[in-house]
Amino acid sequence: MSPPARLLLHTTLFQLALAALLFGAAGTLAFWQAWAYLGIYFVTSAVTNVYLIRVDPALLLRRLKRGDAGETEPLHRVFQALVGPLFLGLLAVAALDHRFGWSAVPPALAVVGLGLSFASYALIFFVFRENTFASSVIEVDARQTVVATGPYRVVRHPMYTGAVLGALATPIALGSTWAELFFVPVVAIIVLRLRGEERFLRERLRGYVEYTGKTRYRLVPGAW
Repeated sequence: MSPPARLLLHTTLFQLALAALLFGAAGTLAFWQAWAYLGIYFVTSAVTNVYLIRVDPALLLRRLKRGDAGETEPLHRVFQALVGPLFLGLLAVAALDHRFGWSAVPPALAVVGLGLSFASYALIFFVFRENTFASSVIEVDARQTVVATGPYRVVRHPMYTGAVLGALATPIALGSTWAELFFVPVVAIIVLRLRGEERFLRERLRGYVEYTGKTRYRLVPGAW
């Protein structure tokens, strides 16, 4: 199967799995927050896939590496093993919250959460546009150089910033405060991976040490 076909197949299957999880756990299709969230994911995924296929097929191959060779470092294998189940658990709890009414998020606040969810996916797309070496596994290509433009001027790991924003916004977007319990472990494993990635890049990517001196913040502008 060609890389574009693999990408489209993986994306479609994942979207179907998300829909089955959300509506199955909620026990109903009358879940407007889930429809809106899935719509945002569908649109942003479609735009990203078209970009990768038509503009940056090399990055497409790098993004597929998680399903091929995967990570080589034990710490990063742990991250890959945990991040998916944590995200799915967050969605499942949010859907169960909708089903049993454990918490009540005002519709206006849910709309804000949906907007922030869109922003998180949009940020990741802009990372892809700025950095063709944004692989799904931690590695350094022989031709790779330090990227210090776009979102990389603000924080050193903008893709993780997008992931953290998404983890914070998704529960509210789906109308659940209980699902926010997953936010802390998600951020914890992201920080562990980020620190490991920085050690790796300091040792192997020329110019990265100098870049860290210019761009101070790793994840959150003005904080850390």
